Amino acid sequence: MPDLVTDQEGPQTETPEDKLFRRLCSILKNYLEQAQIDEIVRAYQLGAKAHLGQFRKSGEAYICHPVSVAITLAEMRMDARGIMAAILHDVVEDTDITHQELAEEFGEEVADLVDGVTKLTKIDNKTHAEKQAENVRKMFLAMAKDFRVIMVKLADRLHNMQTLGAMPPEKKRRIAKETLEIYAPIANRLGMNKIRHQLESLGFQALYPCRYKVLSHAVKKIRGNRKEIIDTIQSTINTRLQQGKINATVEGREKNIASIYNKMLQKKIPFSDVFDVYAFRIHCETVEECYLSLGCVHNLYKPIPGRFKDYIALPKANGYQSLHTILIGPYGVPIEIQIRTHEMHRMSESGIAAHWLYKSDNHESAQARANEWLRDLLEIQKTAGNSLEFIENLKIDLFPQEVFVFTPQGNIIKLPRGATVIDFAYAVHTDIGNGCVSARIDKKLVPLQTQLENGMTVEVITAPWARPNPLWLSYVATAKARSSIRNYLKHFKQQEAITLGHRLLDKELQAMGMRLDDIENSRIEQLLDALKMQSLDELLEDIGLGNKMPLLIAKRIAQEDISAAVKLDSSEHHSQTPLIIKGTEGMVVTLAKCCHPIPGDPIIGFFNPGKGIVVHHSDCRNSNEVRKQQTNWLDVEWCQETQGEFPAEIRIELLNQRGTLATIATLISSMDSNIESVNITHQDNKVSIDLITLTVKNRVHLANIIRKLKKLNIVLKITRLKA
Repeated sequence: MPDLVTDQEGPQTETPEDKLFRRLCSILKNYLEQAQIDEIVRAYQLGAKAHLGQFRKSGEAYICHPVSVAITLAEMRMDARGIMAAILHDVVEDTDITHQELAEEFGEEVADLVDGVTKLTKIDNKTHAEKQAENVRKMFLAMAKDFRVIMVKLADRLHNMQTLGAMPPEKKRRIAKETLEIYAPIANRLGMNKIRHQLESLGFQALYPCRYKVLSHAVKKIRGNRKEIIDTIQSTINTRLQQGKINATVEGREKNIASIYNKMLQKKIPFSDVFDVYAFRIHCETVEECYLSLGCVHNLYKPIPGRFKDYIALPKANGYQSLHTILIGPYGVPIEIQIRTHEMHRMSESGIAAHWLYKSDNHESAQARANEWLRDLLEIQKTAGNSLEFIENLKIDLFPQEVFVFTPQGNIIKLPRGATVIDFAYAVHTDIGNGCVSARIDKKLVPLQTQLENGMTVEVITAPWARPNPLWLSYVATAKARSSIRNYLKHFKQQEAITLGHRLLDKELQAMGMRLDDIENSRIEQLLDALKMQSLDELLEDIGLGNKMPLLIAKRIAQEDISAAVKLDSSEHHSQTPLIIKGTEGMVVTLAKCCHPIPGDPIIGFFNPGKGIVVHHSDCRNSNEVRKQQTNWLDVEWCQETQGEFPAEIRIELLNQRGTLATIATLISSMDSNIESVNITHQDNKVSIDLITLTVKNRVHLANIIRKLKKLNIVLKITRLKA
């Protein structure tokens, strides 16, 4: 412990920072050895020296902040290295001390912990949202190696929120919003409810000061009127438990202001309805006593059907365990009761921090659950395109209201409320998700977008040819499913682009009497050097995506000086050999929605940079415009063996009679076609003009449908639309 400066008359008045550090040491003496405390003293002396002359907005010496962070962690019985990291957590970011100097002085472990909570500095060219996302992503990578990183960060954020008063209003709101969106949910996800409640309350107070003031005043005003009812209910429950010979304690609990506000917001109910619920918590010695207590209170007051939750048998994802029930009490007031063991209560307050506070199997399993969550997040961050996408996925993952469903083998899968069959498939295994085509819920066939509910048994049906559909992204609820789908589509599009690029370049080279596979590796390497590309696949992908013209690349390979750039004369054009397409190539060959080309139509392809080839009908207005550009289009033809269903659009004028549209739909269905959409563009007492998009196999199939429709006496005129 640092000595205070003294003179002959005795010790001088302690500074605020010295008072805080003495308080820290008094806590540390309860669980650390003296040698460890001496190391912490050294860390404090270095931190105080490094931050000398620095002050917070409130006017206090800066070192007060890291010491306050360390006190919060000491109350959780954090180990010595974690306390040292807390004291030093800002020295690399805000002083001249480097990571290397910290490592030499206190070891790599402390230096790495400090680095984990240090913000990135070399991201000045990015927006604030991007900077925040980069820093959170960095923190999670460090947290995966050592959980103490997030504990230091949460304690740091808690003290920042406690001292937010001196900040400018705009910055105060920004920090409060970030706290409520990221840090409070992280504390909840790790089961650290004590810190979570403080962060939520402080964040709400800073973000909505007027609402906080109004609700706080309302709570104080009504609290006195409730005391008598609370005492009566508590006494009655206590008596009933004693009669049942159950050793338990009963206490009334009050929701914090932020919880009250969120409940009012989510359920769209007034304050009086929220505060009408009287909440109690029963603490028991054993799990058996929890269930016995539940029987006692259900025998005492009538339970409300459907409002019982057993989080002991089925714990929440963050390890939270408790029995929740809502009863109708005396005077008809609702009573909310939570029943748990003392051990469960400690876990609900401390969560992952209980690993340091207490040692037991439950806390090891809590850490295992947190590790599993982190592993999923790391998998997501590897596939996320950028930090903002990672933050989007993180926020989805941080707000789970769970449903429990079963596999056919009886295993329980936890998913957030609103999750679909696809989320379930990816929760079982990524390959199952990628290959799913439908599912059975309780032995009944259902579509993939079906939302899951508690207790369902789900069996996923897969097929070897199946692959994720981009539309799935609009109805998945889990970050893992969203990330896996995006990653697959990104990789699949890349492979498609490489394959198409190879076909396009080979087609142009064959017109010059060459084949890509016969080109010497040395010439390919020279070409890649000239184009500043790393691999042939990268070049082929660029060609397939329409970013580079295959004719230009082919000419460059054919000329003697491969490094010299080439240009096309107006007389030059692509190879006369058309590119054969099936229309089902995937994401890099798409059919234009303006003209809906179908097999049998004369077609033309256009390079759309970054997306590949778009195929238009030759008579399409858009194709006539783009055809004027010499290099942006190419000849394409339908493959003779093309199979599948393709959309086509027809304009039909009908007599406006009852059942007319039903007659049209029945005939189209009888011709082995489906209607995708109907758009009524004009309607009066006599005539209805409709645009119908239907699926056909080819041009002959469409002609047969139109011929049949013309024979109906209700059809006045019918034409196919080709933009």
